[in-house]
Amino acid sequence: MIPCIFNLGTGEIIIILIVILLLFGAKRIPELARGIGRGVNSFRQGLNEVSDEINNTDKKDGN
Repeated sequence: MIPCIFNLGTGEIIIILIVILLLFGAKRIPELARGIGRGVNSFRQGLNEVSDEINNTDKKDGN
């Protein structure tokens, strides 16, 4: 049986954070987090645009 990847304990999370710190360094982590945040925001905006387009198309077809 394959364990769930999100079934992580505190010890595992601490080890992952230490590895990330070693790989990227303390100065690059805020930049990395900012980039991820911008990417998530852009993805959400894209989803909202697609949703708005679908809703507008449905309204046009309904009239």
